[in-house]
Amino acid sequence: MEDNLDELRNVLSNASMHGGSASEAKQHKQGKLTARERISFLLDENTFSELGLLMESRSFDFGMDSKRIPGDGVITGSGTISGQKVFIGAQDFGTLGGSLGEIHAQKIIRIQKLALQAGVPIILILDSGGARIQEGVLSLHGYAQIFRLNTLSSGVIPQISIILGPCAGGAVYSPAITDFIFMVEGISKMFITGPDVIKAVTGEEVTFEDLGGAEVHSKKSGNAHFTSKNEKDCFNLVKKLLSFLPSNNIDNGPIAEVPESNAEENIVLDKIVPTSSTQSYDVREIISNIFDNGDFLEVQSEFAKNIVVGFGRLKGNSVGIIANQPAHLAGVLDIDSSDKLARFVRFCDSFNIPIINFVDVPGYLPGTQQEYGGVIRHGAKVLFAYSEATVPKIAVIVRKSYGGAYIALSGLGLGYDYVFAFPTAEIAVMGPDGASNIIFRREIEESNNPEKTRQEKIKNYKELFAKPYTAAKQGFVDAIIEPRHTRRELINCLQILSTKKESRPNKKHGNIPL
Repeated sequence: MEDNLDELRNVLSNASMHGGSASEAKQHKQGKLTARERISFLLDENTFSELGLLMESRSFDFGMDSKRIPGDGVITGSGTISGQKVFIGAQDFGTLGGSLGEIHAQKIIRIQKLALQAGVPIILILDSGGARIQEGVLSLHGYAQIFRLNTLSSGVIPQISIILGPCAGGAVYSPAITDFIFMVEGISKMFITGPDVIKAVTGEEVTFEDLGGAEVHSKKSGNAHFTSKNEKDCFNLVKKLLSFLPSNNIDNGPIAEVPESNAEENIVLDKIVPTSSTQSYDVREIISNIFDNGDFLEVQSEFAKNIVVGFGRLKGNSVGIIANQPAHLAGVLDIDSSDKLARFVRFCDSFNIPIINFVDVPGYLPGTQQEYGGVIRHGAKVLFAYSEATVPKIAVIVRKSYGGAYIALSGLGLGYDYVFAFPTAEIAVMGPDGASNIIFRREIEESNNPEKTRQEKIKNYKELFAKPYTAAKQGFVDAIIEPRHTRRELINCLQILSTKKESRPNKKHGNIPL
């Protein structure tokens, strides 16, 4: 027996070098951690249980029979993060370039299936040269199976992708289907077609970083949800995100310790929104003065800055926060912000996370660029997402709430459970200036003093519609509250709505305007 044990220990020790010490020099030279170091930093100490350590490629073509390496370029298994069970896979660029062949794919598919059956989050760390060309269609078939399981798992378990190296070609579609993508500056690269092919086909010259680096995907494409300076910061951010999320779509979300320092009345909130309706402010100031410990994990903070989305807590319970940002494009909705907003709403609804809106929106961004880009279709995604959501939905109208954007973000007819308004709220089809120019056009034109008449009409319109009292009288605002009481009101609402049940017509699925 002792001989057998010695043989086992020797086999396992040699096999575990791959993804670890065998790749160390190559990875560290590029400023990257090894696959095993990454798993070690991310998981709780001594909780990793590895699967498929000894699996090898069985391909014979193009010299692959001499490249049988234990693990086949990916490390897979399970463990815990802050006590929460997860399944995890980490590609090893130091072994066969982390390329995906038949066995490599089967290892990932195995943990995808186990995560789905167990109802726990799955994390994939991607660092790969892409499909293993020597294995041909077997590689492509492996990707197809991974994509299908990504899709089946969507809305059932949280799926997180961490890009810590190249991720090119068909490989990018798995992270694109998952819920959140993390990238690290200077290390992460993600693109469909590389610079060489682009140059050959279009003549355009572009670097890897400018084509698919972390900055590009966080600011321009919106593909990345979080970016970090280094890998360790990235792993800490992943841990923070998981602290807000349930393990699956049936479990309750994690409940954090309730801070004693958060009073339910905060007079600072009375002074944040400017008196002038045209003056900007940072909506994050409102958020930080309402939620537990002022803690707010913003998602896609560098993309579509006119809308702010992320996670916070009220009395220890996770909530999804959505807020117009007057400090950027006056908080208007446009193509990118609509996509960002709708996807976040659908994620929260999938995992039973209540949604709270802070509304200060003058409408949708006008212009030919937006119209030609399909703002109608993209804007409709927002309406679809909110209408489809059955989680508690609460809107707080902070200032402007005009037109179609009012309907999307605070319209009771869309299924909101509660709509509150600050005294500064303005609820109307459009702003006073534009509305007066249309309604009173003839009177203004025929007046002896058109500008004076126009200003009088604007003032009259403001008295009627630019205050929340008319909407409250008609039952479209549940209560007009002092800003200082916002935390208290939201806590009360969420307690009442904790047992909310809302059914939908029986159907396979809706057809969201993509």
